[in-house]
Amino acid sequence: MIGLVDANNFYVSCERVFNPALEGKPVGVMSNNDGCVIARSAEMKAMEIAMGTPAYQLEGLRRRGVIHLLSSNYELYGDMSARLAQLLRDTCPEVAPYSIDEMFIYLDGLSDTQCQALGTALRRRIRRYLGLPVCIGLAPTHTLAKLANHLAKKQPHYAGVCLLHGESATTQAVLKQLPVSDVWGVGRRLAERLAVSGIRTAWDLREHDPKRLRKCFSVVLARTALELRGTPCLELNAVEQPRQRIMTSRSFGKATGVKEELHAALRRHAQRSAEKLRQQGSLARAVLLFLNTNRHRKDQPQLSPSAMIPLEAPTDDTRVILEAVREGLDQMYRPGFQFMKAGVMLLDLVDAQQYQLSLLQPTTKAHPHLMKAVDEINQKMGQGTLRFGMTDADAPWQLRCEHRSRRYTTCWDELMEAGTHPGAIAAARVKREQQRLAGGKRLAKARANGFAHHCHQEQQR
Repeated sequence: MIGLVDANNFYVSCERVFNPALEGKPVGVMSNNDGCVIARSAEMKAMEIAMGTPAYQLEGLRRRGVIHLLSSNYELYGDMSARLAQLLRDTCPEVAPYSIDEMFIYLDGLSDTQCQALGTALRRRIRRYLGLPVCIGLAPTHTLAKLANHLAKKQPHYAGVCLLHGESATTQAVLKQLPVSDVWGVGRRLAERLAVSGIRTAWDLREHDPKRLRKCFSVVLARTALELRGTPCLELNAVEQPRQRIMTSRSFGKATGVKEELHAALRRHAQRSAEKLRQQGSLARAVLLFLNTNRHRKDQPQLSPSAMIPLEAPTDDTRVILEAVREGLDQMYRPGFQFMKAGVMLLDLVDAQQYQLSLLQPTTKAHPHLMKAVDEINQKMGQGTLRFGMTDADAPWQLRCEHRSRRYTTCWDELMEAGTHPGAIAAARVKREQQRLAGGKRLAKARANGFAHHCHQEQQR
């Protein structure tokens, strides 16, 4: 049996864990630079506010307190996702993360009753220890598990846990009502092609000849049809396959043409890319840099330069990659342009364990222990604790996140503070400072009295 654990409205739920005042209120999370809505609570969905709505169109509702809009806090969401995965690993024999808020669990050898009981217990445990509401779909295949999870969310009588079988009457009734475009792995364009062949529902796809589907469409679609019958065909690797390239890019909070500021942005992206490179155990042979102006500003000159810098030898050393970034920026920088986006891509990756050095190839003076120490400190103390080069928090290239909540679980300076009211917290701080100063005065007075007593004894001698 396969289970799919999916957190409900994950971004919003993470915010509500640390701010219970948002419970029951329309809440939305915005994209980078507070551009548009990318996550909505059930209350905001009920207001018919569509996904992707520009944030400026909702500013009036936000100011009146009708809705709450928050800047994306990816560091918090990523840490909560990691905690969810670890909790599942402590209970289930095998866990395969599918996305930041979806994870497959594999329950081989358990009966239907045991799977149902485990799903209910997991849902209660996650809510208690993480504060996240989740729904769990159970089925013999990945595709049916996705469908079961959908039913667990939409139909209250399942109480958040739904178990389906390929041949059950419930499954057949659901498939006959489900549009084929809602099947996992079937996109809009594919659904249009299927409609031409008379396949409009999930049931039509299930009953179609797999050989004909393979011939006219793809092997994956034929396997999906078999999965709808309850035959496991799709393999989901628990371990992510190494990527062939690694890229980090961001739009700026404000356009800039200052070379030093562009260098700082590229330097930050390069450090993040190098960290990802080491996490998957790879080495890079080349570094690609690019800059983009704002294509929507037709009144400004447009330029999208790029530079490819080959490395002398494959490396994962941040310092070597940063040197390539400096060289690449010198090549592609042109004054007189206002750039709005920058990115760094590491290319031509090789496995660090299997790579064999050539006798004719120069080697870099890499220090793996230094890089390992930097990664471990940043993982333990928070991303960016140790970094190469200074970073200005007010730099134009920094993301706009005026409404971001605290990074409660990853940043020491933003831990949650206990108190009934912000004023009470401030008053407690003032009181502690007064007590510290008073203690210092008493200590100084005691030391002065002791010194005077010592002088009096010396005089008597």
